[in-house]
Amino acid sequence: MSSVATDKVAGKLSSTLSWVKNTVSHTVSQMASQVASPSASLHTTSSSTTLSTPALSPSSPTQLSPDDLELLAKLEEQNRLLETDSKSLRSVNGSRRNSGSSLVSSSSASSNLSHLEEDSWILWGRIVNEWEDVRKKKEKQVKELVRKGIPHHFRAIVWQLLCSAQSMPIKDQYSELLKMTSPCEKLIRRDIARTYPEHDFFKEKDSLGQEVLFNVMKAYSLVDREVGYCQGSAFIVGLLLMQMPEEEAFCVFVKLMQDYRLRELFKPSMAELGLCMYQFECMIQEHLPELYVHFQSQSFHTSMYASSWFLTIFLTTFPLPIATRIFDIFMSEGLEIVFRVGLAVLQMNQAELLQLDMEGMLQHFQKVIPHQFDSGPDKLIQASYQVKYNAKKMKKLEKEYTTIKTKEMEEQVEIKRLRTENRLLKQRIETLEKHKCSSRYSEDFVLQLEKELVQARLSEAESHCALKEMQDKVLEMEKRNSSLPDEENLARLQEELIAVKLREAEALTGLKELRQQVKDLEEHWQRHLARTTGRWKDPPRKNTVNELQDELMTVRLREAETQAELKETKQRMMEMETQNQINSNHLRRAEQEVTNLQGKVQYLSAQNKGLLAQLNEAKRRQAEIECKSKEEVMAVRLREADRIAAVAELQQHIAELEIQKEEGKIQGQLNKSDSNQYIRELKDQIAELHHESGSPWI
Repeated sequence: MSSVATDKVAGKLSSTLSWVKNTVSHTVSQMASQVASPSASLHTTSSSTTLSTPALSPSSPTQLSPDDLELLAKLEEQNRLLETDSKSLRSVNGSRRNSGSSLVSSSSASSNLSHLEEDSWILWGRIVNEWEDVRKKKEKQVKELVRKGIPHHFRAIVWQLLCSAQSMPIKDQYSELLKMTSPCEKLIRRDIARTYPEHDFFKEKDSLGQEVLFNVMKAYSLVDREVGYCQGSAFIVGLLLMQMPEEEAFCVFVKLMQDYRLRELFKPSMAELGLCMYQFECMIQEHLPELYVHFQSQSFHTSMYASSWFLTIFLTTFPLPIATRIFDIFMSEGLEIVFRVGLAVLQMNQAELLQLDMEGMLQHFQKVIPHQFDSGPDKLIQASYQVKYNAKKMKKLEKEYTTIKTKEMEEQVEIKRLRTENRLLKQRIETLEKHKCSSRYSEDFVLQLEKELVQARLSEAESHCALKEMQDKVLEMEKRNSSLPDEENLARLQEELIAVKLREAEALTGLKELRQQVKDLEEHWQRHLARTTGRWKDPPRKNTVNELQDELMTVRLREAETQAELKETKQRMMEMETQNQINSNHLRRAEQEVTNLQGKVQYLSAQNKGLLAQLNEAKRRQAEIECKSKEEVMAVRLREADRIAAVAELQQHIAELEIQKEEGKIQGQLNKSDSNQYIRELKDQIAELHHESGSPWI
């Protein structure tokens, strides 16, 4: 009976040890496969991770001891944990694979917020890393993602990518600009305290926020001296500084001013702001006619409430979270979002605005509208994209506005011209009145008139001689022009000839005007003589005096006319000669600059070719290094897999020797023979195997 019982115990131990050996072998082989192929381990099924018990029959547990049952329960618990881990790995891998296959993931069915945030981060990280390809191939999907909101931690880099400001040469000039002095520094210092006065970054005087804001505004005022500094621009720069360092904020602001129509908005004339007001008012007239009529009846102009919308992109209207979401879309789509959001706001508040007068509407825009969307901007953004925005019609409105402004400018020029003519006519009238007062001569003045008449005739003759000399000079220049074969001299003389002819034509025109004035003066003089005929006491000499006075007046007028013409001609000739010399100097300097620039262009082209060659060589070396590193990583993984497989084999061999040891002990007890030597040999073999495998022997 004892031998039968011993056989039963040996059979149970043999089956238990074989089951443990198979379990350990299967687990170790699975770990080795996961190390050798990480991607394959994420796709394993639950059946491959479930530990099987091939050596244990369904009826075996009822025949095991309590210790064996406890060991079996622990192993089953470990089996369930491994199965749970494999399922969680498959779920994470599946979510990442789905997010990579499409830029706009439809993961709204998931109720786990942390998983959604993780997917959003993975998606935006992929977009940033592959920006060029994504922007070209999936521009619509990127716009949709931007409309849903850019994650806060990605906003700085995405804004730079959207406006192409990540590699601007002007960034290197920023530190030099800060060392210079700007004429706008006092204005900037005065307005800094008014920019985001309640924000922690800017509210304290001389804080870091105020200092970097001053630096960026000062640097831009030096770069663009025409615009200089405008108060609304500080809010845009402040928002940029909340997201990124001052150098990057400066580059983004420069791109916004250049490429997003902001520079035209902030110019001193603010012509672009007038255009935006005109376009927005036309949109109100089309989409909200009742509200448009109400605004007109209350004299509530568009600029009274909407100018800050365009100048600050709603940063002074809505709280920062809402304004930042709108600014995200502005970086992607431009000023279109301002028109959309502005009209959506008016649509939502139309009923209230129709019941208010001008003061009430101003209060509503200042106090009610800013807090309407505190719960979130999604409702406002959805409503803004329900607004019909026709880009072609906006272009047409721009042409209409340009035409209207052109007509207004022409009318202003015409008004200035009429005012000038009116002033000249007044001066002529005053001159004629003076002549009337001075025309009362006495008889004793007749001799003096005769002398002046002779002198006037001499002056007229001299003037004619001078005019003839000028004409001779013109003819001489024409002859010289025809005799010179050099093309450059020919062109120069032709220009001089044209200028002289133009001056001559202007002189003739002035002469005609002076003759007309003389004619008017003669008429006034005749009327004056007619009125003063009765005042002469000596009738025989009356006719002589009248004739002398008429002739003297005529000669004086002709002399004045000729002298004025001569002086004007000489002055214009001197001006043209001076201008000609100036233009020649400018042309010579321009040619020198063109030559220098061509040399610089050639030098930079050669330098650019060298840099491109170096870049290609660096890329090639980098590719080789990456290939070598990948090969080394694969070799390490293969060696690791081989080592783990060797460890598994050694552990399996240890388990077999353990079983043989137990069987040897039992067999030695059954046969009552000396088995100590056999057990020692088994222990030595087990110790050697443990030593080779590097694991402690228990």
